[in-house]
Amino acid sequence: MLLAMTGGQNDERMWYNGVMYENFRKFLEGKERISIIQAENPDGDSLGSALALDLMLGDKIGSLYCPVDIPKYLRYLMDWSRVTNEFDWKADGYIILDTGSAVLLSKLLDDAAIRNKLENTAVFVIDHHETEPDLPFSFESTIEMVPATADIAFRMAKELGWPISSEAAEYLLAGLMSDTLGLTSNSVTGETYRTAAELLDLGVNITEFEERRRDYMKKSQRILDYKADLIKRVQYHLDGRLATVLIPFDDIREYSDEYNPNVLILEELRLVEGVEAAVAIKTYPDGKLTGKIRASKPIAEMMAGYFGGGGHQYAAGFRVYEEYDKVISELVPLVDRLLKEVANEAI
Repeated sequence: MLLAMTGGQNDERMWYNGVMYENFRKFLEGKERISIIQAENPDGDSLGSALALDLMLGDKIGSLYCPVDIPKYLRYLMDWSRVTNEFDWKADGYIILDTGSAVLLSKLLDDAAIRNKLENTAVFVIDHHETEPDLPFSFESTIEMVPATADIAFRMAKELGWPISSEAAEYLLAGLMSDTLGLTSNSVTGETYRTAAELLDLGVNITEFEERRRDYMKKSQRILDYKADLIKRVQYHLDGRLATVLIPFDDIREYSDEYNPNVLILEELRLVEGVEAAVAIKTYPDGKLTGKIRASKPIAEMMAGYFGGGGHQYAAGFRVYEEYDKVISELVPLVDRLLKEVANEAI
């Protein structure tokens, strides 16, 4: 039990989490078919957590749902094909993983019939983001400020006595590694490494896992050429402290199934000398614009929040219906102000 493993001030924190996990146990009671929902931007954490819960909860889980196809670079997770983009109308409960944002579930919420189903069916949100959920229907939740949703799923399994097979442990480790950039992000603590060690002890073959992940992360020559084109498009603002890149819908349509343009470019921008915030902006035919943010200062969540989005201090995102030039005109002074505020707080 997690409660027995903690000490000092952590006792109160883990007791509180235990209560929340008990609420989740009660949510599961009496349910015959539960559907797990991911957001419209699936990543290693949301997919790994979904696949792990599918195994750990067994017959309770009737389906795994994502509004979009799972990107090819995430298909190193063996059972990715279990995820469907067909909404499960037969479910008597829904678990929303790794988000509480209405913006990231807009494909669901824009469908009146699906929205009505969610309004009239039990929903439970499991998330680790700092932004408060803004879903337009009632729900219960477990929201913890930990490095990954997979971290919460692992704690739940231990607290509630779920079996964790080596396969489930691998999915949880994949989620943890994904959202911590290989256990290197600012959110990582000693506890994160202890969790990773416990997952390895459950039978994960890290060598096979990493070889499979690397195989799926490989890029074709076409994608490498496209990455070079993206790099040429990068614009620098605020004397190089802010980097932005525009990804039009034609690019999304042509390349996204093979490799997410955001993934291609954002980490590169973080490595540019002097860049403290990087934003990849996608545009869509319906006027929608999405922004993916990475920052080396704790401002990403505030940047996204300005545009109605959310996330973490160092990684966040937003979605708006605005012209690209208008977003940039607001983004530049916003980042300037936030960076100055962080600098002043450090003095």
